[in-house]
Amino acid sequence: MIENTFTLINNRTGKQYKYNILNATKGPDVVDMRKFFQDTGLFSYDPAYTSTASCTSDITFIDGKKGELTYRGIAIEELASNHTYLESCFLLLNGNIPSSEELIEFDLEIRHRAFLHEGLRNIFNAFPDNAHPMATLSAGVTALSTFYNDHLEIDDEQEYQEMARRIIAKIPTIVAFAYRHSIGIPFIQPNIDLGFTENFLTMMRAYPGGKMHRRADGYDSLKEIEIRALDTIFTLHADHEQNASTTVVRGVASTGAHPYVAISSGISALWGRAHGGANESVIAQLEMIGSVDRVEEFIAKAKDPEDSFRLMGFGHRVYKNFDPRAKVLKGLQDKLKEELTLDSELMAIASKIEEIALNDEYFISRNLYPNIDFYSGVILTALQIPKSMFTPIFVIGRTVGWITQWIEFKKDKTSKIARPRQLYIGE
Repeated sequence: MIENTFTLINNRTGKQYKYNILNATKGPDVVDMRKFFQDTGLFSYDPAYTSTASCTSDITFIDGKKGELTYRGIAIEELASNHTYLESCFLLLNGNIPSSEELIEFDLEIRHRAFLHEGLRNIFNAFPDNAHPMATLSAGVTALSTFYNDHLEIDDEQEYQEMARRIIAKIPTIVAFAYRHSIGIPFIQPNIDLGFTENFLTMMRAYPGGKMHRRADGYDSLKEIEIRALDTIFTLHADHEQNASTTVVRGVASTGAHPYVAISSGISALWGRAHGGANESVIAQLEMIGSVDRVEEFIAKAKDPEDSFRLMGFGHRVYKNFDPRAKVLKGLQDKLKEELTLDSELMAIASKIEEIALNDEYFISRNLYPNIDFYSGVILTALQIPKSMFTPIFVIGRTVGWITQWIEFKKDKTSKIARPRQLYIGE
């Protein structure tokens, strides 16, 4: 019978060490190395944790080679096509798609929890009106912990749910207020008659009295395709396993800090251009290219090993196949283009880059497929959302993932404070 163990040999001493192999339901099995230092006096060396499993989880699974992403075992394509963002939130928090009755109850609670304490609203006045919405958002969420400071010790499922539903409901309001403060216009209060995504778009874009910002084609009200598009983007961003910002949230959770402080830390981590800020960089690069006529020039620069230029929005740390979220957004982009009669220069540039890259051996051989950031930036621009709001919108979608990961960590009786070690090479 084959042992379910992994044997290491220290060639310096000739000693052998056996470690159990923990079986995964999907994906790579894991060698249990928790006693490695105790046994050997050595540390393992794995910068950026590229081969290290930091936790056990049953929330999200990614198969980068096959281009698969599932929440609680359900494919992202199924969720994005046939379910709303709130249904995906319920799924992540509870492990099942809600029934009609469960969804009504969940939706109503989120609507009523969307309002901010008046004291929190006043905090925005302390920030300069040219502050980036991400900075204001991070500070606002940290401040939220001062208004709800009774969640350091959570004892039952009802308290977990209350804490999670509150932050999911309030983040869009904080985001909308942060944006409106940054451009110096009055806040629009949540409207309990509107669903989650329509309410956010209204808080962000409406004038006092309810009128919406006028689009070039002359209509005031939101179109269903706009609401559905943004709702889909929220769903696609809801969770993504142990990425950088989620790892930060779990790390802060391990210290026993307030859950909303952990979420604020995740927001700060997400702001980086290598993480959540990537779609903003995509649009900045499309604007720099400026014309369809210049696309081939920049494609050549991207392929030149002597040139430092890199195409933003291509390739992914995990996916070595087409990012499944990008496939969904590609279809969504085509619908937007048709139903909103969009024909912008930026969309034309993006389409030309996509066409070349998907048929060029240089990109294909290196698995440099368009990723979610490539399409989401173009779609958000089509929805008349300014670049400064791209990452805050990512935050709205990801909040449920962060708080679900936080809950999973807190419920794990074996969890400890995060404490990586180092290879010291100093004096």
